[in-house]
This record gives sequence, structure tokens and C-alpha cells, in this order.
Amino acid sequence: MKIALAGNPNSGKTTLFNALTGKMEKVGNWSGVTVSKKEGQLKKSLLNTEADITVVDLPGAYSMSPFSSEETITRDFVNNEKPDVIINIVDATSLNRSLFFSTQLLNLGIPVVVALNKMDLAARNDTKIHVADLSEKLSCPVVETTASQSQRNGLDALVAKAVEVAGGTQAAPFVDTDVDLRDLDSVQASDAKRYGFVKDVVAAIEVRKVKSNAINKQDVADQILAHKWLGLPIFAAVMWCVFSISQTHAGPVLADLLVGWIDGFYGLVEGALGEGVSPILSALLLDGIIGGVGAVVGFLPLIMVLFFLLALLEDSGYMARVAVVMDRFFKKVGLSGRSIIPMVIGTGCAIPGVMATRTIKNERQRRTTAMLTPFMPCGAKLPVIALFAGVFFNDAAWVGTSMYFMGIGIIIVGALLIVRITGDKGTRAPFIIELPQYRIPSIKRALVSTLTRGKAFIIKAGTIILLCNAIVQIMQTFNWQFQVVAEGAEGTSILASIASPFALILIPLGFGVWQLAAAAITGFIAKENVVGTLAVVYGITNFIDTEELALVTGSADVASVMGLSSVAALAYLMFNLFTPPCFAAIGAMNAEMENKKWLWGGVGFQFGMGYFVAFMTYQLGTLFTTGALGQGFVFGAVVCCALLAVLVYAVRKGNRVAADRIELFAV
Repeated sequence: MKIALAGNPNSGKTTLFNALTGKMEKVGNWSGVTVSKKEGQLKKSLLNTEADITVVDLPGAYSMSPFSSEETITRDFVNNEKPDVIINIVDATSLNRSLFFSTQLLNLGIPVVVALNKMDLAARNDTKIHVADLSEKLSCPVVETTASQSQRNGLDALVAKAVEVAGGTQAAPFVDTDVDLRDLDSVQASDAKRYGFVKDVVAAIEVRKVKSNAINKQDVADQILAHKWLGLPIFAAVMWCVFSISQTHAGPVLADLLVGWIDGFYGLVEGALGEGVSPILSALLLDGIIGGVGAVVGFLPLIMVLFFLLALLEDSGYMARVAVVMDRFFKKVGLSGRSIIPMVIGTGCAIPGVMATRTIKNERQRRTTAMLTPFMPCGAKLPVIALFAGVFFNDAAWVGTSMYFMGIGIIIVGALLIVRITGDKGTRAPFIIELPQYRIPSIKRALVSTLTRGKAFIIKAGTIILLCNAIVQIMQTFNWQFQVVAEGAEGTSILASIASPFALILIPLGFGVWQLAAAAITGFIAKENVVGTLAVVYGITNFIDTEELALVTGSADVASVMGLSSVAALAYLMFNLFTPPCFAAIGAMNAEMENKKWLWGGVGFQFGMGYFVAFMTYQLGTLFTTGALGQGFVFGAVVCCALLAVLVYAVRKGNRVAADRIELFAV
């Protein structure tokens, strides 16, 4: 038996799916979080039966006449796979909007059970709904539900009713036989009749208590937080507080505890190996695997505190307001307002962020958003930010905050350039987002979200990062004749010989040594590898405890170990953040762009942007701090001029394309 969950975005559909199946799919306060259908098995405890019942979570949709890719997925699944029953999730706080989609589902002939969700919020707003009358007018069962984890209610009755009506027939309360789908006027007239039907139904079954002269606190808050001038500074202040707590206060305290455990495990394994073990095996196990992975995992507490705080912000409804604040800027540079949502999702991981671009209907805007979304620092880049903020800038909160706003700035500049390159300057799409009510965020939901991300981080550290660090250690240990490299001759190793040519082009950026080049290269596999590789090539198993660092390297100053100034460290950080993302994210870009020219153009743009930003940061920063330009300025300037020349050529070509379009339109 198959149950399909269908409803408007932000109706609580995915929350209900998690409650029915026990899964932990992403729940968000905006449309586009569910961009493909998800399946799970109904929990046996809800029905007290051993029967296998599949629950399918369909993307949110407003209509069975699709205007976006997620609505197309919903329509095609319902029409082609014919589920046994549809549970239509209806937002009890917004019946006028929700029931339009319900009337279309009821016309399909498939049994429908309406889950009248968010009844707790409706009661809080002094709204009473006559459920029996609604069921009669819709000619289908209606069950009151509350799907949120804190107040789950009505799920057993909902499942029982769905099983009861499955496989039967569905009466249609609203039938418009005169509609001609080929005639726009006919379709509009049909929609008007349907909206009229919904309006009459709602008027008959809903009673709202009117509060005269009442001040809507939600609107007052929006006037401040989503203000066109105040919104951005408030967002900057909020992000500064988030990074201050996670990187300067709570995060380091927890990290010290974890690092102590890692050091204890390192010492335990070292003692177990004894003195008779092969030095090569000892170095591989202790420095390559435990040391390299441990250096990455040591930053996990800082990352989890950050994720926890961001989850609280999202659950409170604030992050949806950030989307509104950024919309006015994005529209001016030719992006869709819907481009904001993938970028916000991308702060957790670039892969689902890129995948969320499929909700953008305009092809050029979708591809542009997929190209630019990885510029937002994702969870994989947070260890790199934490490392450089901690050891070069004394855990300053401005480092992480500025990287996020630098990413936004690069996205805006990139969008302007791409609009001119493609010659598509006139396309603008409206941005409609349903703002959720402000609420006290759930500590439980935030903890679950944080632990889920932490688990993914640990799994990645124990697989991809562990394997990469082991390979790096082996390549650093041997030369091309597979002889062990002598102490002091590390430059003859396999790793050094591969990374050295790349290091030459990085000299104008302030970090032209093979060790740093090697770390940047492994970062394209997974950005966390930057930290792990640095730990291996410099023999640092602990970036957080400076006393332990001094025992290993002879210096408690990582800057002197790496030979980086603060300016060069900032340039290196930006290079790793704003060059192409990991290979998996590039694969997601390829899937969403569906065009190799766009893909390789996007990757080239990301390389060029990362190189240019790092070059300008190092050279101007060095000029400001020392009064002289940094080394390799001439070579770097030539490279940057070549990149700019390519951009100018592409922009001029785009202008010619735009002119041809205008001329064709005029004709």
C-alpha cells in the first residue's frame, strides 16, 4: 500500500512525514526544501499491523497545473503512479490558500484524507474550525493533526482513516466541465470559480475572533528585522554574535575537552605500538591517520555550536526574513528571489543547496544560482575558517562573519557579470515567500539537526578524510623511487614534486610553498582535507592546544611553523573558500545545469574569482601593513589581467547577443 503526502509548501508536510516514518528529513520554513519525492515505511506502532505501508513525501505544490519543477514532480507522481490514498496536508491557519490545491486533488478520483494540520497554532490565534462541516463540504474525511514534535496529535486517527478509505473512489465536490486547458481565458475563469468555491467553504466553517485595535507583534517585528535598510545590519550583527559564541566562547571550551580525549587516544596507541614497530607504520598510523583526522575532528565542537545556533535561528522564523532582506539586492543583479533559498540551504552543505536550484523556473537564473551557491561558506569549510580564525586572528568573530558577507558580495558581483555575459538582462521573476510565524525555537529540533550534521561530519572524517590523510602521509614519506625520504629532504617526496608546480602560481597570493599547495589540492576532494593535510605535512596533530603544539614543533605559533603572515593567512583562507567546491558539489552543479559549457564555465569562473580575491587580499594587505607590494606581484598581475581580458571579451560577446535579441524583437 502506498500513501502520498501532498500539500502546499510550509504546511508541515515533511514534519508529518518524519512523524509517520521516524525519518529525519530536512524541515524548513520556506518552499524548496523538498525538491524530490522521499519515501519511507510507516511506523508499525501507528497502526498496530505488520503490513508494509510506504509513505511518499511529495514536494510542496500550490496547484496541479505546475509552474515549477517541484510541482511537476508532484503532479506526475499523482497522475502516473496512482497512490492508494492521498493525505492532503492543509494548514489550518491559512485555509483560503490551502484548500484551492485540495479541490484539485479531490477531482482526481483517488481517495483523499485531509490532515488539518497546525491546529495548535489555529487555537492560539483564536480560530475555530468546524471540522465536521468541512468534511461534509469537501466530501472526504478530515482529521485534526498537530505534527510538530512538541505536540504531536491525531496521527493514529489519520493513518487509520487513510487505510480505511484506500482503494476506494473519491467524490468531487467541485467539478468544472467547461474548462479548456488550451484556452487561457477558460483556465482563468475556472480558477476564479474554484477560488469562489473555496471562499464560500471557508466562510461557512471558520470562525476567527476579531481583536479590535490589536497590535500585531509579528508585523512589528517584520517592520524591523525585514526593513530594507535595517535588515542587513541586523543580519550582520546576528551573524557576528553566532560566530562569537561558536568560535570564541562556547566552542573552544568544548573543543579543549575533545582535543584532550584525542591526545589521550594518540598516546594510548603510541604506547601500544612500542619502540619496535616500523617508523613508517608508526608515522602512517599516528601522524597520518590519528593526527590528521584528529586535527579535523578537533574543530567539531566549534562547528556543532555554530550549527545549533543556526538551527535555532531557522526554527524561529528569522532566516526566512533574511531571504526577504536579500531579495531586493539579488533582483537588481538579475537573480531570482528564489535564488536566495538555495544559498541559505548551501550554508549547511553546498550539495543540497545546488540541488534546490531546480525550483527556479528560468533556465539562466537556475544555472547562475547553481554556479554561485558554492561561494557561500558551507559546513565543510567551517574547520578551515575555525583553524585560521583561531591560530592567526585569536578566535576573532569578524573572520567567520566577514567570510559569509564576502561570499554574498562575490555572488552579487558574479551575478552581474553572468547577466552581461549571457546577454539576458531583462528577465526578472517575482519572489513570493510565505513568512512563517515567529516562534520560540525548539531546543530538541535544533539538537537533532546538530547531531545529524555532526554524525555526517564524523562519518566523512572516518572515511574520505582518513583515506586522503593516509595517502598524503605515504606520498610525503616516499620519493618516486619508493625510498623513504630523509629528514630535511621532504622536498624530494612524491607529494612535494606534485604540489611544487602548483605552488609556483600561488606565490603572488602569499603562500607559494608545496605544503600549502598540497592542502589546497586535497581540499577539492573535501574541504575538510585542507586542515587534515596541513596537520600531516607540518606534523601538527593539535591546532588548538598551543602547549602540545610547542612540544611537537618547537613553537606554539602556527604562523611561524607555516611561514605565513596574517595577511597571507587571510588570502589562503579566501582562496580555499572561494575556489571551486568539493567534487561532489561540482557533480551536483553538473546535474542541475544540464550543460557542459555552463559547468566548465562555472568551474573556471570559480577558480578565477578565488585566485583574484586572494591576490588582491595579499597584495593590498601587504602594501597596507608593510608599505611594499608582496612577492610575485608582476606575475600575479599578468594572470589577473588575463582573467579580466577573458571576462571583457565574454561581456562584449554577451552585449552583442543582447543587441541581436533586441533587433530581432523589433523586427
